Amino acid sequence: MISRSLQATFAIFIFAANLAAQTPSGAALQSPSKSPGMPAASPWIAPTTEDLVNSLGPADLQAVITLLKSNFANPDATTDTELSRATVEGLMARLQRGVMLLPSKENAAAVPPSAFYSEIIAGHIAYVRLGSFNSANLQALDKSLSTLAPKKVNAVIVDLRSSGTANDLAFAAEFAKRFCPRGKTIFTLRKAPGRQDRVFSSDRDPAFRGLVMVLADGDTAGAAEAIAAALRFHDKALVIGQPTAGRAAEYSDLSLPSGKILRLAVAEMISPEGRSLFTEGVKPDLPIDMSLADKRQIFQSSSEKGMGPFVYEAGRPHMNEAALLAGTNPEVEAAEAAQQRRGRVPEKQPPHDPVLQRALDVITSLEVYQSR
Repeated sequence: MISRSLQATFAIFIFAANLAAQTPSGAALQSPSKSPGMPAASPWIAPTTEDLVNSLGPADLQAVITLLKSNFANPDATTDTELSRATVEGLMARLQRGVMLLPSKENAAAVPPSAFYSEIIAGHIAYVRLGSFNSANLQALDKSLSTLAPKKVNAVIVDLRSSGTANDLAFAAEFAKRFCPRGKTIFTLRKAPGRQDRVFSSDRDPAFRGLVMVLADGDTAGAAEAIAAALRFHDKALVIGQPTAGRAAEYSDLSLPSGKILRLAVAEMISPEGRSLFTEGVKPDLPIDMSLADKRQIFQSSSEKGMGPFVYEAGRPHMNEAALLAGTNPEVEAAEAAQQRRGRVPEKQPPHDPVLQRALDVITSLEVYQSR
């Protein structure tokens, strides 16, 4: 039989849980009316479950475990194994990007590398999609940058939306050196107390010194996030797109007795201004929403079509000399065709890259402003 003290303890927990469930999140309980001249009482907000758990000290935590094991209705749910599983599950929920559990070593393998891609847009703007940070892509970047001066390219758009997480940090720093000034810190790898931090700095002059724009999104992870922060800090680059993944860390894969893999963040990346990029990531200067599925489709097709078809919208047909001679009106024909399509299943619009479009718009606007 449960003692009166235990009954009182559980009554408090049940009361708090019911109160939290019945009170809308963030809603304040109205204080009673006050007499004239009395200061208004601060509204009381019901604590969340997370708030209550975080308020428990060591003695409370141990008491919760003890009370659960001796009083919970289903003893099979509170065995040492189940409580340990709950602990691991709770830690993974709290630490989020810092801990991952993988089925096996095969599943922990890196994703296939992403290829480098580049092209010249609008005659004088270089677009470079770095891809994975490896030797082949670094050589491709060097080759691409070496051709910019003869083409009078004055702006570079660095696309980090396909760089992924499984990248060599030394190679990642080499990519950043092509844009960051000599002697400047690119990023720092801050390790656990007692272990020496590792600083990645540029030891060469940048290969490009003009205007830089950076494209990023949720697929920008790991060292790519550090590069985005470094280019924004050293080159005053604008970051355009969506927040990065918040996985700017060095991970270590540790084997469990069952063969499963525990992937842990063992060091976090620090930006040149001293800010940790782990979990917070890089927030864009110009937020632009775009479907990750559309972006991946565009990247897959760009090797054959280039990026141009996914940036510029199709022009509307206008009356011209040929139409006048032929006795036709393209604008009327387009309107009639649209009228006939009404009532049918809407045609799927071709994918469009508004993030790259915004970068081009910003560069064009700056050029117009500087020319005045």
